[in-house]
Amino acid sequence: MSSAQPSQPSQPAQPYYFKAGRLASRFNDLIGWLARHGISFAGTAELSVRGRKSGRMQRIPVNPHTHDGGQFLVSARGHSQWVRNMRAAGGGELRVGRKVRHFTAVELPDDEKLPILRSYLEKWGWEVNQYFKGVTAKSSDEELNAAAADHPVFRITVTR
Repeated sequence: MSSAQPSQPSQPAQPYYFKAGRLASRFNDLIGWLARHGISFAGTAELSVRGRKSGRMQRIPVNPHTHDGGQFLVSARGHSQWVRNMRAAGGGELRVGRKVRHFTAVELPDDEKLPILRSYLEKWGWEVNQYFKGVTAKSSDEELNAAAADHPVFRITVTR
């Protein structure tokens, strides 16, 4: 007779999220403040999205990305608070100075992310590669596809 214990059901994996530390949060605050006041570094903008619990607008700097004529927001840090809020709100606004673009957002399935992630990493890799666990713009399609689930991508459509 075997004394092996019955296998326990596996716990669902926690979604990937690389939370910003104190220094990174302060830097994000500075980049957001600059974007709010009209200064954008390499295309950064301040994202405002309604909080799913508080109902208040939450602000964070992001790197809007254009690929094949479409506009996208990629979460390099994974399933962050802004991502969860975006899923609930379905849109938000991007601001650089006085220019505010309101948009709707649709999250892409993992199997549609490959070309967007590759071009995003080509442009923003210098800033975000550390959050992609060794995956870069030069990684194979298989490696990028494996990383896709950890990095939500939203197609945004500017409404006004």
